[in-house]
Amino acid sequence: MRVRALALRILNQLRHDRRTLALMLVAPIFLLTLVYFILADSTPVIKVAVVNAPAGFEDRLEEQNVRGLRYSESEARLALERGEVIASIKIIGGKSYIEVDGSNPTKAKAALAALEQAKIDAVMSRPDLKSEVTYVYGKEDLPTFDNFGAALIGFIVFFFVFLVSGISFLQERNSGTLEKLLSTPVRRWEIVVGYVLGFGVFTVLQSFLISWYCVYVLKVMMIGSFGLVLLITLLTAMIALTLGMLMSTLANNEFQMIQFIPLIVVPQIFFCGLFDLPAGIEVIGYIMPLYYIADALTEVMIKGSGLEVIAWDLGIILAYSLLFMTLNTLLLKKYRRI
Repeated sequence: MRVRALALRILNQLRHDRRTLALMLVAPIFLLTLVYFILADSTPVIKVAVVNAPAGFEDRLEEQNVRGLRYSESEARLALERGEVIASIKIIGGKSYIEVDGSNPTKAKAALAALEQAKIDAVMSRPDLKSEVTYVYGKEDLPTFDNFGAALIGFIVFFFVFLVSGISFLQERNSGTLEKLLSTPVRRWEIVVGYVLGFGVFTVLQSFLISWYCVYVLKVMMIGSFGLVLLITLLTAMIALTLGMLMSTLANNEFQMIQFIPLIVVPQIFFCGLFDLPAGIEVIGYIMPLYYIADALTEVMIKGSGLEVIAWDLGIILAYSLLFMTLNTLLLKKYRRI
């Protein structure tokens, strides 16, 4: 009877804990769905720019599951820089000149193989004229870690700052410190900004340490400015800090704070550019902060882009931080209106 009573108490407690029920029932289905789309037998769309090639060359590429699009030489280079195509080709006198975006080695190798096969099938190949391949970004033997390193730096900073800031802010609330502050003339927005600046000192140190270690110790490919990488990681820590504080305001204890990880943090891994997703769900990544973080780091570290290229990404990251701070300020009303 006592065992039965204990079991019934646990069941009744779980029945009223909606967050735990969501974690146990909804989160696994959501994550499995994302993994399904990633690991399902779907062929990623690979686009290449065809500058100069005989008619029918694009049809040969289609047979290799590669889409060929006609461009002028200047348009092809611009499309390559913008990431609209993975490679460009022009054929002169039987010799092909190929420019490749090596920042995605998997797509780059598939595109090169398709271009070579299409040239052979179209009977344009001469044994004495090998293709001249130029890597605009990356390199031929780019290691896997270098390819994923930029996104991983962003994720690691994001994850640990989110976790530490969320639990720390929750402890401040549970210990009564936050309630005492709310009973003073200090305004809610001043409390939020104060906590952000306080935690921000440690996030600056963490961001610098992680960036320095990856670039100078692990030797991750680094073409652009280390200062820009540090700026991006600092903004990454800022958005993770403000999001962690926001989620801790919604949580009642540390366990509920941990529950937000598979619901808030893990899904962003799938949309940060590490995986090829179907076009239908790839657009979801545009609302994920980590998408813009990974894009900015990739642009700087692998493509060597400057501030003007990543300005849009940095603006989105900063806007998310301000949004989370505003929502946090509003949610503090439920603890004490001041």
